[in-house]
Amino acid sequence: MGIDLGTCNTLVAVRGQGIVLNEPSVVAVRKGTNQVLKNGQAVGWVAKEMLGKTPGSITAVRPLKDGVISDFEITEAMLNYFITKITGRVRFLGPRVVISIPSGITAVEKRAVFDSADRAGARKTYLLEEPIAAAIGAGLPFAEPTASMIVDIGGGTTEVAIMTLADIANCESIRVAGDDMDEAIIAHMKRTYNLMIGEQTAERIKIQIGSAAPTGEESSMEVRGRDMVSGLPRKTSVSSEEVREALSEPITNIIEAVTRTLERTEPELAADLVDNGIVLAGGGALLRGLTTQINKATGLDATLAEDPLTCVARGTAIYLENIEEWKDTLENNADS
Repeated sequence: MGIDLGTCNTLVAVRGQGIVLNEPSVVAVRKGTNQVLKNGQAVGWVAKEMLGKTPGSITAVRPLKDGVISDFEITEAMLNYFITKITGRVRFLGPRVVISIPSGITAVEKRAVFDSADRAGARKTYLLEEPIAAAIGAGLPFAEPTASMIVDIGGGTTEVAIMTLADIANCESIRVAGDDMDEAIIAHMKRTYNLMIGEQTAERIKIQIGSAAPTGEESSMEVRGRDMVSGLPRKTSVSSEEVREALSEPITNIIEAVTRTLERTEPELAADLVDNGIVLAGGGALLRGLTTQINKATGLDATLAEDPLTCVARGTAIYLENIEEWKDTLENNADS
């Protein structure tokens, strides 16, 4: 199976079946322990419903931060739950697993991924860099002698890569992505309205009225939270123009990473990109007006991949179909 182990969502693809699981990367545990609630069932959607709403005895945890494992034991429990959900409770032989990872992670962070997968029941684990998985999932001709450029904006990291001949020619991984957009909205609500809101509310604002560039008619939405002065619940209205202003910093960081990568590219590859353009993948790429802003900053055509949310997972599934042919190019737990 192929696993897109994301900061916000984990997607699992099975060879020959496509994507079989898409759940939030959230686990509910008893406070002060790593014991998962409900006999290990409080994972994914069940746990996400609890984010920001738990009593004192329970904590809803996101065990990945900035695209890497921040809580080893809880990640292991989450992976074990997802693998068991797909393969069934009885496993005589664990599955071979391809896990996508950010291109900029360290050897220690890679080791944590291997260990979590091994202890969750994987027979053999292979690591695949996210830009490659996203490019395959987006249907780019990454194995051909022509430049393909992918910008994969996830929850914790943004991967910018230029590929040719089935490998990365130039890439940059920055830890600015969808979560930073949510945090920018939370900071704006605090600063402007003295209103404290949670992550889930910030994400709703981003999805409903967030944009990177003006998109025609401006809109607004009602936001509920806790007044920072009185401490009481309160609601207010926020406009799409304000949200766009709040999102400008993380969006600028992403665009700067794109332009830096282009500036370091070989002239022949840069020439190919004039025709081939830039493809955006990942949940963060769904932000309205982002392709417009990248187009304006680079002068290149920026387009959204088909179903950007599942690009990386679909890429791991296609990689699985060709695992015998390509496995020597992957890092696996026998190498480390």
